[in-house]
Amino acid sequence: MNTIKYKILGLCICLFVISNNVLAQKKKVAASAATSYIIEGTITGLTDGTAVKLIPGATHSSELPVAETTIKDGKFTFTGKLNEPRFFFIAFGKNKGYLNLLVENAKIKVTADAEVSKNEDERITFKNQVTTGSKSNDYYKKETAFRDELEKDYAAYHTAESNELSKLIGAAKRDKNTKAADSLQNLPVWKKFEADEKAFFTKVEKTTLAVITKHKDSWWGPFFMMTQYSYFTPEQKPIYEQFSAAAKKSYYGQVVDKDLNPKSLIGTSIANFNLKDKDGKAYNAKDIVAGKKYILVDFWASWCGPCRKEIPNLKTAYAEYGAKGFEILSISIDKDEKAWQKALGQENMQWHNLLDDDKVSKSFNVKAIPATYLVDSKGVIISDNLRGADLEAKLKELLKS
Repeated sequence: MNTIKYKILGLCICLFVISNNVLAQKKKVAASAATSYIIEGTITGLTDGTAVKLIPGATHSSELPVAETTIKDGKFTFTGKLNEPRFFFIAFGKNKGYLNLLVENAKIKVTADAEVSKNEDERITFKNQVTTGSKSNDYYKKETAFRDELEKDYAAYHTAESNELSKLIGAAKRDKNTKAADSLQNLPVWKKFEADEKAFFTKVEKTTLAVITKHKDSWWGPFFMMTQYSYFTPEQKPIYEQFSAAAKKSYYGQVVDKDLNPKSLIGTSIANFNLKDKDGKAYNAKDIVAGKKYILVDFWASWCGPCRKEIPNLKTAYAEYGAKGFEILSISIDKDEKAWQKALGQENMQWHNLLDDDKVSKSFNVKAIPATYLVDSKGVIISDNLRGADLEAKLKELLKS
């Protein structure tokens, strides 16, 4: 009888030890998962061997992949560790298609159906994307759901009629037919379009500021600032200043700070570059500035309010000092070439206007616009961010004669 009791007791001890070992192993796995991420992707429609890259996003810069792999049986996996959640693009093929998500230290699953275009570009589009396992990604989608409404608003006032009228106005301005352009712009349908557009951008600004301000005490604030603005202007500096110390010290807080307060290039030489004007004609920077004493390289965009407000000051400076050796070279960072063309027709700037290729602005370390760099005849940057009265004073000092 005692023998049976001892055998039962021994079995219980063994089961207890095994149970503890299993529990310890589970805790170890859980602890590991909490300090690292695993992204498991399942994508239909792509062939084995298709390249997959994990690329940092929300930085306003072209980033290199932090990890690369290939599709096998429709699946791929990425692993790593993060100090705080980060936004990433998952690029497929030779950057032919993208999915995006917020990654945190957790087990994350991404599924989607891919379709490869039969055209020469072989672009990859995705449907039915589902991302699970990342609470940060779920929250991001919830907090930015308002953008779906904005897209509907945008489509609603961009009617076929207004689009056609926009083309006619643009053509009239390119032909310098002021009378026709004015007549078209005075039509009721165009007046309504302008009013709707103004209301749309007012709503965009309001909703954008709301989501950023709501999160000013955490990393979410600067993160939303990076994702809601494709480019910064000095007007955004007060938004950054409202962030808490913790928010500013976060990864995205430091990225925002770097974008808003770029390192000075004064004393460095600019490299020569080639860009195209509105007619597609390529210009060499050295040819444009040849024989000039001072050149103001002006980075701007059609959608940048402060940039547009500064143009009258540039016209005044050009009229006053152009004959004395002063030149202006305006470079637009517009992604929408039509919007740039439209702005050129409205602003009528009498100096070279070229469209950025995303490389020239980077070589000048442009992080916020308007951005201006005053360059001497040797190609050395002698001053930056000169506008209005400051530009006038500097040119008066340099071109006294």
